Amino acid sequence: MKFAVSGKGGVGKTFVSATLARLFAREGYNVIAVDADPNINLSISLGISREISEKIIPISDNIELVKERTGSEPGKSFGTIFKMTPRVDDIIERFGVAGPDGVKLLVMGTVKAGDSGCMCPANAFLRVLLQHLLIQRRDLVIMDMEAGLEHLGRGTARRFDSMLVVLDPTIKSIDTLKRVVSLAEQIDISEVLAIGNKIEDEKGRVLIREAAETIGIPVACYIPYDPAISSADLLGKAPLEYDEHSPAINVLKSLKDFLRQRYGF
Repeated sequence: MKFAVSGKGGVGKTFVSATLARLFAREGYNVIAVDADPNINLSISLGISREISEKIIPISDNIELVKERTGSEPGKSFGTIFKMTPRVDDIIERFGVAGPDGVKLLVMGTVKAGDSGCMCPANAFLRVLLQHLLIQRRDLVIMDMEAGLEHLGRGTARRFDSMLVVLDPTIKSIDTLKRVVSLAEQIDISEVLAIGNKIEDEKGRVLIREAAETIGIPVACYIPYDPAISSADLLGKAPLEYDEHSPAINVLKSLKDFLRQRYGF
């Protein structure tokens, strides 16, 4: 199964990505958590120590690796020839970071948009790596990504089983949901599910439900506002390690079961 988790900054998509990854791993799935968000903070939410996290170099910034595999150095490739299909089958084993519960973290860095004019060695390398993760590996992949989907080509995007869009009860978040759904339709993502987060009252729940109904997508769950999640963030701890039985965590446990039933795995 391949899940992409999207949403505007600050809605809690990294919390959802990291916690789901660990919950699935606890049930015996071979889980790869992919950080494709420019903010790069999935490691802390997974429970990887800050000491280790600070030493992680995103694949896109690993100049020597990109040069070795593509034959051209990032930033110095204008007018040069480089490999468009570099070898990537050993990247997970070499650069994946072991996390709690057996989750393996891969920090990809940012794949530039397809219309940005950049077909540089690093971008080509990340695109091939992404395709390898989604097509050739038989792992459960959860990708924490930025709100935009422009960097996903049609052939790559359709390999996702579902796009999970996290949103809080704000108009800006709902606008992001509309944009993501529109982009997802254009590039053949199989299904989009909304995940309401930071719900404080019935008014917030209704706002998200009505927005999702208008767009025509299901709401997979409503996660309540949970002070334990904010406290874990302030302390730099994984939510699962701060309070495994907090209200928000309990909803994500139900979401894990919902996804298993919906997609039959």
